[in-house]
Amino acid sequence: MTRDRRLIAYAVVALAAFIVLTNTVYQIDQREQALIVRFGDPVRVVERPGLSFKTPFIEHVVRFDKRNIAIEAEQEEIIAANQERLVVDAFVRYRITDPRQFFKTLRDERTAADRLTRLVNSSLRQELGRASSEEIISGGRAALTRRTRDDMIRRAAGSDLGVQIIDVRIKRADLPEANQKAVFERMQTARQQQAAELRAIGDQQRQEIIATATGEAENIRGEGDAKRSELFASSFGRDPSFAAFYRSMQAYEASLGQGDTTLVLSPDSAFFKYFQKGPQG
Repeated sequence: MTRDRRLIAYAVVALAAFIVLTNTVYQIDQREQALIVRFGDPVRVVERPGLSFKTPFIEHVVRFDKRNIAIEAEQEEIIAANQERLVVDAFVRYRITDPRQFFKTLRDERTAADRLTRLVNSSLRQELGRASSEEIISGGRAALTRRTRDDMIRRAAGSDLGVQIIDVRIKRADLPEANQKAVFERMQTARQQQAAELRAIGDQQRQEIIATATGEAENIRGEGDAKRSELFASSFGRDPSFAAFYRSMQAYEASLGQGDTTLVLSPDSAFFKYFQKGPQG
């Protein structure tokens, strides 16, 4: 054998060895898990990262992500319990827990995304179809999201897909643009009616409080006037001249207190006796 032929033979052997080696040894990343498939049938799962071996040309490696996988579900239109149409966007997070079953039922992540999208849309129609549009848009979305997630978990487990549903979230739930104005006006009217009812209750309570306070004030004023009259009567009985003087002072205050009163009286009128001599003992 000539030297050139030997070199060609060595090159062929080296190439064949390289081809066999590359079809025998494979590497798994720590973020991956592998399924070894022989003639289209899954035979074993490899989860340990690093180099591994397989039968060349007979077995091939199918790689799956070990991490959580997110799916953005397509926009779905549902009908709420009050027959309002809503446009809903949701997303799903899942993890492949059984690569062998996943390969049998779904084959790859693209098929899985399509299947899980249909499942989550079905759960959304079921759970959100039991609530009114006002509840979905405003107050009750957290509870509805939780029920949708639980229903999605049950559906995925019942379908034996080899996946675990991690989370389901409703990103957006809005009315179609044509319906938004009418529903918002209805919600505004309902809030205005509620505010009017609360205001009426408040006004009634205010009137009751004022009436109660006024009655108590009149009672206290009446008791004070009675006590004052009693004290005056007692004082006047002990000193008649002081009583006459005090009543005159009250008359002066009533007639002259404003400063714009004109009286035409005789200088020696009894009305002004205390201006002349003061109280008599």
